[in-house]
Amino acid sequence: MTFSRFRKLGRTLQHAQRFRQIVSVFLKYGFHDLTTKIGLPRVRRIPFLQDREEQSAISAMSQPERLRRACEELGPTFVKLGQLFASRTQLLPKEFTDELSKLQDEVEPISFDQLAAVIEKELDAPVATIFQTIERKPLGAASIAQVHQAVLRTGEPVVVKVQRPGIAQNAALDLEIMQQIARMAERHLEGWAIHRPTGVVDELARSLEKELDFSREAAHLERFAWQFEEDETIYIPKVYYAASTGRVLTMEFIDAIKVSSLEKLAAAQLDRKEIAVRIADLVMKQIFEHGFFHADPHPGNIHILPGNRICFLDFGLMGFLDNRTRETFVDLVWGIARRNEVSVTNALLKLAEPGSEGEPSREGLESDIADFMHQHFYRPVGELKFGKLVTELFELTAKNRLRLPPDLFIMLKALSLTEELVRHLNPAHNLVEQAEPFMRKARMARLRPERFAGSVLEFGRDFSDLARDLPAELRRIISQIKTGDARINFQHRGLEPAIISAERVSNRISYSLVLASLIIGSALIVHAKLDLAEIPILGLIGFILSALMAFGLLISIVRHGRM
Repeated sequence: MTFSRFRKLGRTLQHAQRFRQIVSVFLKYGFHDLTTKIGLPRVRRIPFLQDREEQSAISAMSQPERLRRACEELGPTFVKLGQLFASRTQLLPKEFTDELSKLQDEVEPISFDQLAAVIEKELDAPVATIFQTIERKPLGAASIAQVHQAVLRTGEPVVVKVQRPGIAQNAALDLEIMQQIARMAERHLEGWAIHRPTGVVDELARSLEKELDFSREAAHLERFAWQFEEDETIYIPKVYYAASTGRVLTMEFIDAIKVSSLEKLAAAQLDRKEIAVRIADLVMKQIFEHGFFHADPHPGNIHILPGNRICFLDFGLMGFLDNRTRETFVDLVWGIARRNEVSVTNALLKLAEPGSEGEPSREGLESDIADFMHQHFYRPVGELKFGKLVTELFELTAKNRLRLPPDLFIMLKALSLTEELVRHLNPAHNLVEQAEPFMRKARMARLRPERFAGSVLEFGRDFSDLARDLPAELRRIISQIKTGDARINFQHRGLEPAIISAERVSNRISYSLVLASLIIGSALIVHAKLDLAEIPILGLIGFILSALMAFGLLISIVRHGRM
């Protein structure tokens, strides 16, 4: 019991120290107004200990750059949060999202000895009995893991991805603090409640949980390989499960050319235009046919093998889209391509969730969509950028107070990265044109007889289940009404400003009463013209205690910011 209390105390101290560090960094980069609005505690910085050159350099930065630097200084969890906010164009202005998109998940490598300890603990064997050789210098170092090249005892060349020590505990601490700050932002920053920054932090927590479990990444890789087992244009690395755990992942070493190395591609006589077409085809198949896609197809995660064969790497972050969402998204893009604002509005309302204020005006939404299409679709097709179009459309949803599912943002990011990549390989490549056959195929798939029959069968089964369960449910409801166990719950929304206003009014009344009581009490003592020796001791003690309690109440009111 005592040990448990000490552990809780240690956790509380860690939380307080990290919270203080976070606030200090935000103050250092000039976000005093934000910390005041959110209600973060003030942390005093000692002026004469500050580096004047550093402060001068920070003052010269733009506000978006200062936010990016703050995220980088606060470490891996905040870097990933910044990257997530970069895709949330409805939360931050464009200059902020553009700057946060520059955040790189690259850090200084740690010593190999620290990672060797993790490998030996996870695999329950010395490193020398698992690998013939293992390079001490990493191939890459990210915030969560480092990657080292090695050779197994059986002779296969591999790469070993090893999780950094303590990263899970540090991430959990940061996420707790982020959730606390997000709740403050929802409460104190006007307009942020609808965008639910707490939901963004929850999404980050789910994403980190997946990334920290390497066995999940191995499962992703296996499913990805199954999806494309008959496709000769793609190659999927093999996983060596005997040398893999939740914190260590051993995969086949791929000796290939990074897709962004145009000179090396040319020297190897590989066809850049064909590579661009194949990459786009594979991404379209992932999204529109399988609904399971690589969520981070940047150049470092795509390599090219002989014969223009595409190899995807790093399956830690994947996206999922169910069949209904895929079809609705196809309707959205198809409506945009056909310049039909009614069709686009219908699809958008199916995809999005209304905010706390309810659904937006349909006429206003259709008008905004028509204006959007007028701006972008009466120009040459070659000038259209798929990723930019969909991003701006989603900004339009934020304006109309609609929320889109997180997986749609992940898919949007994947499409944008794909477009950038294929245009780097072939500037004349048209991703919109290449996507059209996939969307037409997805639309036609709904009209297949077997699909229609399956939908009818599923509807009949659901209706049959409902008809079978309905009498029992009605009996249960009637029984609860008879016994008085039935309850009706009401949820009020939009009353928080009124509640805060009422608290302030009541606190000011309390403040006035306390002040009046102290004035009256002091006046009576002065009027009585008594020496202290003549005042009854019990009365004096009571007066002092009352004054202390009154001041305590006032301090509490002021500290909670409800004056």
